[in-house]
Amino acid sequence: MPGVSSLMCPATLVVARHGDAEYVDTVFSDEGGTLTGTGRQQAADLAAQLQDRRVAHVWCSDAARAVQTAEIVASRLGVAVTTRKSLREVDVGELGGQPFSGDAVRAVTDRWFRGDLAAAFPGGENGHDVVARYADALAEIADLHRGETVLVVGHENAASISLPTLARNATESLTEGHRLGNCDCAELVVDADDWVLTRWGDLTDG
Repeated sequence: MPGVSSLMCPATLVVARHGDAEYVDTVFSDEGGTLTGTGRQQAADLAAQLQDRRVAHVWCSDAARAVQTAEIVASRLGVAVTTRKSLREVDVGELGGQPFSGDAVRAVTDRWFRGDLAAAFPGGENGHDVVARYADALAEIADLHRGETVLVVGHENAASISLPTLARNATESLTEGHRLGNCDCAELVVDADDWVLTRWGDLTDG
């Protein structure tokens, strides 16, 4: 488990997927996408949901669709935004530059969601790689925000596989469907010894 200092209170991480986006490229690439009008409204709605949570900061992937989501929320909450490359979506390796295919992505990610984290994109990441970098990123954020609540804006597959894997209490009933929709949230409480998933979309633990 990543080392998060126990000298102060746990951090609460609200982890959200970015809003609905459209893409210029029709091939696999690092092109970040641009929020649609629907995506911008989703981000505004997310801000409204968090209005009374005293969010201290917003962290996000450096992909444009995540940055735009984060900035919309942060502007409404009156807090700053910090980007982290480690919060990006999965690295699809040799698929880069090839025509985009959701089936090609799901051929690997569906295996992750069935528990086979060793499955890998040729030349790219396997599930263990994704979970490890997400764990490092979230541990850093939690250590900087002990006793606070922060928003982390990421991506569908990376977040949806990492959070249930990292949280000791994640159950299929809590993470039913696994994949977070646009601007859906999961919530983690993180301290030195434990990562506890307290919410997944509309579902809460206990």
